[in-house]
Amino acid sequence: MSPRIAVLGGGALGLTVALRLAQRGRRVTVIERERIPGGLAAGFQLGEEPGAPWLEKFYHHLFRSDRHAIALIGELGLAEQLEWKRPITTVFWRGTLHQLDSPTSLLRFSPLSPPDRLRMGAALAFLRFLPDGRRLEGRTAASWIRRWMGRPAYDVVWGPLLTAKFGAAAEEIALPWFWARVHDRTSELGYLHGGFQKLYDRLAEQIKDLGGELRFGAEVREVRRTTNGFDIDLADGRLEADSVISTLATRLTARLAPELPDTWRQVHEWGRAYGAHCLVLALDRPLTDAYWINVNDAGLPFLALVEHTNFMDPADYGGQRLVYLGNYRPMDDPIFSMSTEQVQAQFVPHLSAFNPSFDPSWVIRAWSFAAPFAQPIVTTDYREHIPPFRTPVSGIWIANMFQVYPHDRGQNYSIALADRLVEAFWGAG
Repeated sequence: MSPRIAVLGGGALGLTVALRLAQRGRRVTVIERERIPGGLAAGFQLGEEPGAPWLEKFYHHLFRSDRHAIALIGELGLAEQLEWKRPITTVFWRGTLHQLDSPTSLLRFSPLSPPDRLRMGAALAFLRFLPDGRRLEGRTAASWIRRWMGRPAYDVVWGPLLTAKFGAAAEEIALPWFWARVHDRTSELGYLHGGFQKLYDRLAEQIKDLGGELRFGAEVREVRRTTNGFDIDLADGRLEADSVISTLATRLTARLAPELPDTWRQVHEWGRAYGAHCLVLALDRPLTDAYWINVNDAGLPFLALVEHTNFMDPADYGGQRLVYLGNYRPMDDPIFSMSTEQVQAQFVPHLSAFNPSFDPSWVIRAWSFAAPFAQPIVTTDYREHIPPFRTPVSGIWIANMFQVYPHDRGQNYSIALADRLVEAFWGAG
């Protein structure tokens, strides 16, 4: 019988790793704490009735540059359900929405003077056409933007976004990360009709059809080396495996695998990360005509307002208008201990800033979701701490969003990372 490989984590990365190994005839077991596949890209149903539509807990879409995710969707027979559109992206500045999602809209972006618009456009073009961000290492995004785009562009557009995403660390963020944000993005966006949960359900089905095992609702407590491999202690039992591939955060893997040496921990059990939080509202009518709103006005309690049903047809959701209010916050922020009702009470009154006619009675339902340590703080020394796939404990491998640098976390780069890891794992014999 072939050796068993335990894959810790059932998100895009873990499921793709398991699929690729199962396709090569290896016995795999995926262990995921949540009860459904998908990880940070998993969805929830918008009602209790059978057949209720699904929506992601945290807003998701694809860019045309996301070729790894697009290829996997096609491989799994879902290509015809991938829809491409050009929804409106805006910046909310001084109480007004300003479209900013193309070179043409930048030329009309009134919060900046015409010379500042041209200067910002030239700098963005440089980043978009620069093929590799490695030459930008050692510099911060904030200082580079102020120098090359100008202080007005930083104060109006980029400074508020960096501060909203990274808080007090905004001035420390590495320029290659910012390069990737500009370089990777396209105006045309893709969405899987019916939600990305379809992708993760199909991945799970394929793994199972290939003989793989899926353990959802299973929490790993510890991974211990034994004479013949590894003993994995679960909250509801145990599992023996010959190899372990952890797609969990580095810090969590280090906690679960006590045999990882201190020398490795000193280098790689490192860094800061914020948690992600979303309040999702179902409204009985549209709030705005924009899909994505970067909230650059100080004082509002969320950094992005994403009106999903200005991208996808409201008819897919029973006519409901779906709005995300998203945040990244330090893990000790009170928002992570607040109920949905408490967050709703804090956030909903601010929606009138985007539509003066808004009334709280428009809100039909609300949900809130939080993910700990979801956004790494990408500082200039970040690259030095990226762990290799192979750990010093023979048989334990690690892959997580920390390793997609300089790209930001997302489905596409998780899938690409999975393919790289499997090639390295396979090559190691």
